[in-house]
Amino acid sequence: MTLSDIWRTLAARAREWRALARSIKIYHLDRAHHRAMDRLYSQFIKPGDLVFDIGAHVGDRISSFRRCGAKVVALEPQPGPLRVIGFLHGRDQDVQILASAAGAETGMLTLSINSANPTVSTASDAFVSAAQNAKGWEGQVWDHQIEVPVTTLDALISQYGLPKFIKIDVEGFEHTVLMGLSRAVPVLSFEFTTIARDVAQDCLDRVVILGYSHFNVALGESQKMVFSRPVDLARMSAWLATIPHEANSGDVYAFVSP
Repeated sequence: MTLSDIWRTLAARAREWRALARSIKIYHLDRAHHRAMDRLYSQFIKPGDLVFDIGAHVGDRISSFRRCGAKVVALEPQPGPLRVIGFLHGRDQDVQILASAAGAETGMLTLSINSANPTVSTASDAFVSAAQNAKGWEGQVWDHQIEVPVTTLDALISQYGLPKFIKIDVEGFEHTVLMGLSRAVPVLSFEFTTIARDVAQDCLDRVVILGYSHFNVALGESQKMVFSRPVDLARMSAWLATIPHEANSGDVYAFVSP
């Protein structure tokens, strides 16, 4: 390794730790944010329930699930966020932390890392391409790649049991994750972005096959459902197709029953 290689590596690490510090401040130190998450998740998570957190980042959802009394299996393949999760939850016997991604089948995959903004690191090349020159995504750079292990939701269910809720937030890779699930759980959520609406529609098509029939959505980090009650597939699809680009992202919630 040359001196310039060492310098680039150190610079990338510094960017990542600055970004992680920012994420910790945003996601872990805002009490109002915590209360909003807890109100949302407590609608369908009860004490003793099992929850899967796919794409845990710095673990703020893990913290909320635990405040709701749930047991958590959390996946996070990035080394930096994984260390944060380990520090916060590593001694909690009701939290299983796995240094892994989820996908359609077990094996290995290439993860594109955004050192300055690791919350948008992704296994989707199409997501990286869609972000290039997209309004609101200026300056985002995926500066290196790592190889990470992959499991499936079905494999997690076989090992840990059937969860009451699965949260999926993997930056454009959500449909591939859902392809590794062959049975419905009571509730699941998947992230959508307005730069990858086709992925969100593919996710809707997939969860309908699995048996989901009612949907709701929360924009960004609002933790508030858009609809007063779950809607059908046609209305959810139309909403995703027409939401302004500036909305950027949110989470679709899918329910087996209303």
